[in-house]
Amino acid sequence: MTGPAALFARRELRGGLKGFRIFVACLALGVAAIAGVGSLASAIEAGLKADGRTLLGGDVDIRLIHRPATEDQVAYLRRNSDGVSAIVQMRAMAIRADGEARRLIELKAVDNAYPLTGTFETPDGVGLGDLAQKDGHWGLIAAPNLVDRLALSPGDKVRIGEETFDFRTTYTTEPDKSTQAFELGPRVFIALDALAGTELEQPGSLIRYHYRVVLPPGTDIAAWTEALNAAFPDAGWRVRALDDAAPNIQTFVDRVGLFLTLVGLTALLVGGVGVGNSVRAFLAQRTATIATLKCLGAPTRTIFATYLIQVAVLALAGIVIGLIIGGVGPALITPLLADKLPVEARAGFYPAPLILAAAFGFLTTLVFALWPLAKASSVPAATLFRDLLNPVTARPGPRMTIALILAVAALAGLAVFSADRPLVALAFTAGSVGTLLAFRAAASGAMALARRLPRPRNIRVALALTNLYRPGAPTGSVVVSLGLGLTVLIAVAMVEGNLSRQVQETFRGEAPGYFFIDIQPDQIDGFRATMDNFDGLDRYNTVPMLRGRITKLAGVPVEEITPDPDVAWILRGDRGITWSRTPPESGSEVVAGNWWPEDYSDTSRTLVSFDANAAELLGLKVGDTITVNLLGREIVAEIANLREIDWTSLGINFVMVFSPGLIESAPQMYLATAHLDPDREVALEKAVTDQFPNVSAIRVKEVLEGVDKILKDLATAVTAIAAIAIVAGILVLAGAVAAGHSRRIYESVVLKVLGATRRDVLIAYLLEFGLLGLTTAMIAGLVGGLAAFVVIEEVMEADWIFVPEAALITVAVALAATLTFGFAGTWSALGKKAAPLLRNE
Repeated sequence: MTGPAALFARRELRGGLKGFRIFVACLALGVAAIAGVGSLASAIEAGLKADGRTLLGGDVDIRLIHRPATEDQVAYLRRNSDGVSAIVQMRAMAIRADGEARRLIELKAVDNAYPLTGTFETPDGVGLGDLAQKDGHWGLIAAPNLVDRLALSPGDKVRIGEETFDFRTTYTTEPDKSTQAFELGPRVFIALDALAGTELEQPGSLIRYHYRVVLPPGTDIAAWTEALNAAFPDAGWRVRALDDAAPNIQTFVDRVGLFLTLVGLTALLVGGVGVGNSVRAFLAQRTATIATLKCLGAPTRTIFATYLIQVAVLALAGIVIGLIIGGVGPALITPLLADKLPVEARAGFYPAPLILAAAFGFLTTLVFALWPLAKASSVPAATLFRDLLNPVTARPGPRMTIALILAVAALAGLAVFSADRPLVALAFTAGSVGTLLAFRAAASGAMALARRLPRPRNIRVALALTNLYRPGAPTGSVVVSLGLGLTVLIAVAMVEGNLSRQVQETFRGEAPGYFFIDIQPDQIDGFRATMDNFDGLDRYNTVPMLRGRITKLAGVPVEEITPDPDVAWILRGDRGITWSRTPPESGSEVVAGNWWPEDYSDTSRTLVSFDANAAELLGLKVGDTITVNLLGREIVAEIANLREIDWTSLGINFVMVFSPGLIESAPQMYLATAHLDPDREVALEKAVTDQFPNVSAIRVKEVLEGVDKILKDLATAVTAIAAIAIVAGILVLAGAVAAGHSRRIYESVVLKVLGATRRDVLIAYLLEFGLLGLTTAMIAGLVGGLAAFVVIEEVMEADWIFVPEAALITVAVALAATLTFGFAGTWSALGKKAAPLLRNE
């Protein structure tokens, strides 16, 4: 470093980190969080790329719904590849031979070539050889949780459809597990040749046919795919290559990574308050030095540069510490999370997230340090001398104000443009700035209220109340920093509480007891007769169901559309569709357009009713067209009306309901719901699946229990992550206490000289920090509750209730933190003897 500013800065830096430990710790914590999340996400993405062929099951995966590929199509695949494997997946019922135990399963029938990539492993090492036919029975390999549910032992018989299988063993590794997004039951493997005996392959049944293809080395996959689609333009299949090997995992990683990065940025912003406090406290100690330099002719620029250099060097130290922790941390914790991660993470050095974290740390330092630096360097010398007794409240000039605005804009811009979902990041950034300002305003309001309250007669309470608004009081910084973390905590708790309550009410409310799927047209009359004669059934409903894939919206191919993330799922893969002469009986309401006549049968003009919310996000309106590929045939339908759908009712509802006519004649199956006494649910499942072995029963209670568990696990994880922001707030609290330590020593000495006992002073200080914690908790409760209310009422469109447990937790955390650090910071002050300090004065 050269020049006067650099020389002064280097001299003062010889004093070490005294007074800047909180500064460095706050920066290190926030930077480590962002760097760690980014490094872990990069490690998982590297695992996705490295294991792409294994996860996909080959170089290309071709999927068809309802029907297998034709002989010509399979022959083409074999001619133009180094290997093809056929797989069939569906849901079915597995029933123990005695009929007393049964379970919905995810059935996977595989050929002899499976798996083309990766390894399928079983505990005994035999692998898929256990599927072979022995003594007249095909083998079955099941997930361990099915074995527990059905109490199976090797050699036990299990019926699936019309075929009886031998349970042979369980499996430990399924290489291509990521290809299915949602599972309602345990996975069961059978041989592809055994599938015919089950008689589960029926027209219209929800069956997924996969063809995994391995290509010759050096093949241009994009060109190969283009040639395939050109050879079979009307195939109606979905083709995925290595760049889309595990879209569900990639989406999960992207969304979780974005969320955790934003939480890390929240911790960094909270820590920024600590940075500002540290700089302010440091400059307050240098008031005499700055005034002296000004009297000796030092220009403002030199003074500003002197202390900016010191702040930059110390910030560099905090950023480097954070980068080391964030870079090394994922490599240390990845082995511990191996069984919880969707793929094997590839630990390594990933510079991009580290550079991003360093940039966030640097800009945060600028945002929170510029103001106190500019304020101290721009005030005249005489005013600075007076600041020793009466703190100044001057503001920096316009240049520094512009610089501060640019730094804030750069930080916000980095958060927005580095995110995978800029709009989410923009909303977060705006919300963070608004929340920080709201907390600062609330803190000022609390201080003003304390100043205007009548003075209590109790001297301890009076002193505690006065300390909330005295010069140099930590009220503002503590409320802003600790309050932000507590706001996240209470918002998460209230959202989870509301959603859990909604799930519980669905248990007791209008949710059906069962969904029955894959009911064939020739079975529907018999199914309805069974339901009509079943004792204890409240009501049931049946509707036809097909699967189709949207290929165009208003004539625009979906490949050219960038949909809103909230409705992108509608355009991905096949969707369930139905047809009806009348509007759905419950769960939806026509809000635009008109329903077609009940006797409508025009096969030349197909109409469709569409989800109103999805239509708005996709830019569709009544009169627009939707093109759907149904069993390889393109059908163009005109939107006749839009429906507002209540998905929380768990009734039968579809995004698309078509008019009778053309759709009515397509191969289809039926879907049914049943409402009944919970005590009769098992009996109904047995009655239906014994009579119709191909029909699968989905017990809604089990699904809801799974959803409730996911919500609770998610809330626990988010709360743990929010703890990072709370830790940053506690660091700021500790810094605020440390910054006022010398003042408290002086106050305690004066109070003891005036006759106060050590107990009096301690109680006064504890009351002060108790009031501070209570004030913070109250403000956090209001802001967090408002945030949760907006999420529940506006985003999720559900009913809001107040969750008192969340408020009590917030109060407890705030009081515990403020009292603990307040006590720790004042205890040593109480032990100081009066004489040395007074003689010094």
